[in-house]
Amino acid sequence: MLLLIGASASGKTEISKIIIKKYGFNKMITYTTRDKRVGEVDGVDYYFLSKDKFLKKQKEDYFLETTFYNNNYYGTAFKDADKKKVLIVDVNGANKIFEYMQDEVVIFLLEATEQIRKERMRLRGDTKEQINARLDNDRTYFIEENINHIDYVIDTTPYSLEELADKIYHLYINHIND
Repeated sequence: MLLLIGASASGKTEISKIIIKKYGFNKMITYTTRDKRVGEVDGVDYYFLSKDKFLKKQKEDYFLETTFYNNNYYGTAFKDADKKKVLIVDVNGANKIFEYMQDEVVIFLLEATEQIRKERMRLRGDTKEQINARLDNDRTYFIEENINHIDYVIDTTPYSLEELADKIYHLYINHIND
């Protein structure tokens, strides 16, 4: 499985869309309690659940990993784990998945400058309050020392999304074929 982790607006979602479309990967659709953003579709972008439904599934050991990030729960179902999937998770999710699937997962940490991430969040319609909260949280949360295992660190700043997707795909393929 190809795991992408990184701070808010580091490019994870857009890069994963390209990898899925261009290289035939499947998106790992995860679960969340956060509100849908404009244009998001339940069952396509996430499975959107109420907090009560999410916590019930969590108690039933439905999830491979869960995390609480920016006041919302996120989780990945055991049944959905697969090598030909792209998954976006946070630090806790990456650590938990690596614990269960060490040899079956390749982890990429995507980085971008705070200024670029701030502009990306603004362009996608996040409020000033949301942007500031995410930036504050990301400064302490998305640092390498918090991640138990990283295969590759990718600076997303100097590349186009297409170039990044190609680079990540080729690193992934070479990694799993070694």
